[in-house]
Amino acid sequence: MIDWLDETSLPRFPSTGKALSDPNGLLAAGGVVSPLWIDAAYRSGIFPWNDPDEVRLWWSPAPRAVIRPQDFRIPRSVKKAMNRSNFTVTTNLAFESVMHACAQPRDYEAGTWISDDIVETYTRLNACGRAVSVECWDGSGMLCGGFYGLTIGAAFFGESMFSRVSDASKIAFATAAPYLFDSGIEMIDCQMKTDHLGRFGLVELDRGEFEALLAKNAAKTSQLNLPGVLR
Repeated sequence: MIDWLDETSLPRFPSTGKALSDPNGLLAAGGVVSPLWIDAAYRSGIFPWNDPDEVRLWWSPAPRAVIRPQDFRIPRSVKKAMNRSNFTVTTNLAFESVMHACAQPRDYEAGTWISDDIVETYTRLNACGRAVSVECWDGSGMLCGGFYGLTIGAAFFGESMFSRVSDASKIAFATAAPYLFDSGIEMIDCQMKTDHLGRFGLVELDRGEFEALLAKNAAKTSQLNLPGVLR
């Protein structure tokens, strides 16, 4: 049994300790997606994820996958791809385009969780400097990969990435992550471990470790100041 959240009230989430183990992390249903609700959720290690035609679901899985500055590394194959590519990597140049590209169906997924209200909310957060997109462009000016995420204090929450050209999202992440860390980000929340991000130094933390790290970094004052062109 999970809690139902009243969409007409201020965001009030149950303790993450109540999250189910099967499916891993399912915590609550209902509520709304808005900047206020998203901020409250992420500060507690909670995020929305569901098909657009389903009821809103909120998750807090354990263990939690993160990349910290001291663990970050760029895989050798990605370094080689970076050296031979002519990609240009930018930030916040095409935020909505990145979100819509991330929302496109994948070969290994039947649908998408990035609904219209998710796009609207994160676009509003981007306008006030809280959400960030990283774009990878080829020599003809085609948007061929990238990712987007949310910042709270010294924490960055990676949301989704896409590639239309081989290695584009990997190069976007490998290029942007050092800038994020140099700008004061102390943790990148990747939510769940994947083979793709695992190669960049991802570690899994139990709930207590993750929430302590999150609380410490979300409380910090950090002004993310990324250059428009990273590469």
